[in-house]
Amino acid sequence: MIVLVVLGVLLVLALLTLVHWYLWRRLVRDVSAPGGRWRRTGTVLAFVLPLLSVGALVGGRAFPIAVERWFAWPGYLWLAVLLYLLLGLAVGELVRPLLLRLPSRAARARAAVPDARAADVPTSDEPASDVPTSDEPASDVPAAPAATPAAPSPERRLFVARAVAIGASGAAAAVVGTGMYGVLRGPRLKQVTVPLAKLPAAAHGYRIAVVSDIHLGPILGRAHTQRIVDTINAAKPDLITIVGDLVDGTVPELGRDAEPLAQLRARDGAYFVTGNHEYFSGAAPWVDFVRELGVHPLQNARVELGGFDLAGVNDIAGEREGDGPDFGRALGDRDPARTAVLLSHQPVTIHDAVRHGVDLQLSGHTHGGQLWPGNFVAELANPTVAGLERYGDTQLYVTRGAGAWGPPVRVGAPSDITIVTLASLRA
Repeated sequence: MIVLVVLGVLLVLALLTLVHWYLWRRLVRDVSAPGGRWRRTGTVLAFVLPLLSVGALVGGRAFPIAVERWFAWPGYLWLAVLLYLLLGLAVGELVRPLLLRLPSRAARARAAVPDARAADVPTSDEPASDVPTSDEPASDVPAAPAATPAAPSPERRLFVARAVAIGASGAAAAVVGTGMYGVLRGPRLKQVTVPLAKLPAAAHGYRIAVVSDIHLGPILGRAHTQRIVDTINAAKPDLITIVGDLVDGTVPELGRDAEPLAQLRARDGAYFVTGNHEYFSGAAPWVDFVRELGVHPLQNARVELGGFDLAGVNDIAGEREGDGPDFGRALGDRDPARTAVLLSHQPVTIHDAVRHGVDLQLSGHTHGGQLWPGNFVAELANPTVAGLERYGDTQLYVTRGAGAWGPPVRVGAPSDITIVTLASLRA
């Protein structure tokens, strides 16, 4: 096992080295003169930036959060920039040959000047002595050799290299900057209506605020929590559900950042289930802490509300600690005639929910892929990446989450808080 871990780490380091060598070649070596200021600066950055990214990835286990923040901002942001730089340069590799073949301004000017030799071409009806007539086959005249295109000049190559580098860098900066603004601005409300066959008419229009993947940590802190709380309270839901991955750190480190959750207000209260990141940080202390804030943990448990049963199961990551999901305990002895709404962090538990007759499962975990094209990777590991889908008689809704893990950036997967409105078919 240790050998596999070491081999995995070495493989990742080798890949990271290869990627940064490629970036250095395209963004530094190909566009700058040896010994120049940009050559020296770019070479230093090619070493420093990946080290900051590694520091951000391992910082939570190696440093206090106050130190981790120094690595997290530049290290995680560089990972996002790195992704879109590589995508931009990949496009650049496709267009580079075309740009090199385009004629330069000087070549176009030369082509516009008539060839002086054109004056030697006879214009009268009498053929010139060295031009074949109808009695002299044209095949006896040797053909002129075909012109071969000239190789691009060094100046042309430098111009194209700089154009591709500037284009890729500008596109990556714009994409990451826009995606970061979306995260730091805070999630927006999303409205979804879910019809449920067994829901009584009295519960028609019941509104549940679903928020997941807040990810308090070295980047997103108390202000992020406050924005989420204010957005939820302004929507005036009947019930609030926090579906896991609240934190990336311990209670002593992040307890103050989570305190605004005590301000959550809903007629039927607020409920919480664990996500996989709670088990990375110490789930039991966080369960106790959110309870102190007035948020009710559902640990493989169920409560009966006015028109339906609300159940919650622990995250799958808890199985390593003997604290995983227990669907029988949460749902086994309920009245099957009542509607059941289940809180489960990871969408992959939908098949257990179907077996236990759940009508609606509310999940998060996927972030909607967070960074395009990450949604295609997320689809490989999750039955639903975002939105509402049906599995037999059970419906699954997956929110994209309210925060971000790693880079505080979202591309193609905007953060959201969803207001799920339950609709009765009997109304």
